[in-house]
Amino acid sequence: MPAHPPHSPLPATLPPLSLYVHLPWCVRKCPYCDFNSHERDGDLPEAAYLAALLTDLEQELPDVQGREVTSLFFGGGTPSLLSPGFYQTLLTRLREQLPFARDIEITLEANPGTVEQDRFDGFRAAGINRLSLGVQSFNDQHLRALGRIHGGAEAIRAAGQARRAGFDNINLDLMHGLPGQTPEQALADLRQAIALAPEHISWYELTIEPNTAFYRAPPTQPDGDTLADTEMAGFDVLAEAGYGRYEVSAFARADRQCRHNLNYWTFGDYLALGAGAHGKITRPDGIYRYRKTRLPGHYLAEDGTRRCGLAPVPADELPGEFMLNALRLVAGVPAAMFPAHTGLPLDQLADALTRGRARGLLSNDPQRLACTTLGQRHLNHTLGLFLSA
Repeated sequence: MPAHPPHSPLPATLPPLSLYVHLPWCVRKCPYCDFNSHERDGDLPEAAYLAALLTDLEQELPDVQGREVTSLFFGGGTPSLLSPGFYQTLLTRLREQLPFARDIEITLEANPGTVEQDRFDGFRAAGINRLSLGVQSFNDQHLRALGRIHGGAEAIRAAGQARRAGFDNINLDLMHGLPGQTPEQALADLRQAIALAPEHISWYELTIEPNTAFYRAPPTQPDGDTLADTEMAGFDVLAEAGYGRYEVSAFARADRQCRHNLNYWTFGDYLALGAGAHGKITRPDGIYRYRKTRLPGHYLAEDGTRRCGLAPVPADELPGEFMLNALRLVAGVPAAMFPAHTGLPLDQLADALTRGRARGLLSNDPQRLACTTLGQRHLNHTLGLFLSA
């Protein structure tokens, strides 16, 4: 690949802008979790955290003045631990500072063990219009192995409560490859999720990540062949129920794909607020990534900027960064999106595309950047074509 200047070029037009807000507290740290989450110790400092988020926002505004926010995601941790009143005030203040799209998607992650009907009612009244329930499994034995604080019956009840609160866009998070889980049990979880008729299902394999309790004491999981067979059978179950696979582990009814995550996968910009949140922003001098102070106590105590690790994405890393996201999408992306969102000419991908197409890993359609079925099956290998280019 030809040499490029060390800093990223500037796209001709700005990509869409999303907002991510991190709520770092949880009731109990799950043994598989490598997110920035911290077990709460007493009452949550809602007022102090709200003030810190708003100060954080003020420091971010110069980079996004006048840009419309198309989606907002409250992630964690366990965002449903915070009160509806917290979100009512926060959303009001965010709207005062940022132009929200008329049809903005606003998602809240919720743990079935931390919500009751009145909280769902309050979240919906605050303006949250999409709910992501962290179910993981409906099998109580497997939930205990995962360290979850809820049972299967609570997860089913929570989905019904969310519907009664007026949520018409619900995601259920499920995992397979759990300790002691048979393929039949994994598919039973899927069928139970489908019976609840969510608009979206995230179904992914339990992976053991560094810096987790499971990494230090790995559980026994099904073997690789069993995992692969379970996955393929699950794809069939979801497809038969009308859930289209549009990303590696995301399945949705028609027109119910998660717009916030789609913005990540198409290399859009995302503003980050909250302890440990990560952001990407296009500035007049290039494309930058950054993160926020990680520990909640430090984030709350910070007097100056909470942004740290701000660095331009080097031009020679942009192809890999873009394709690492875009090829997660089953249909890929329009080829024109690469120059539009990176500022680089499409021919920067030419060598890797030629090699991938020759091996049957990438689509031959010159108008799209997409994997073939074989390329999806060997996604890490396919992505390596661009990371090593």
